[in-house]
Amino acid sequence: MDKTGLGFPFHVTPQGGIASASGNDSLRAKLLQVLLTSPGERVNLPKFGCGLRDLVFDPNNYLLAAATEFTVSKALQRWLGDELHVESVDVQSEEETLTIEIHYVRLDTLEPQGLKITF
Repeated sequence: MDKTGLGFPFHVTPQGGIASASGNDSLRAKLLQVLLTSPGERVNLPKFGCGLRDLVFDPNNYLLAAATEFTVSKALQRWLGDELHVESVDVQSEEETLTIEIHYVRLDTLEPQGLKITF
């Protein structure tokens, strides 16, 4: 049975209720929250997140790609390790674009999933 949580981004449904998500949508929302939250942004969890948004100010080269792979892997392992197993994090750095592709397995269904983010 899938857990139900708040939808991401948080919003109100047309019926006036709070949007919810479950299954793959819920896990994808949690992944995005970890990836897009900067450490220090949450008051009660100051170490939460990995701060991908901060990367837009760094020089785009192979060092950034390697550091991003490590940072993303460790953040997902720490914050979502009980819900997924990260198979791989691939970061491609081309000109002004940084593409992050994450392959993971849901631990409750052992179903392989993927997420791709481009900055």
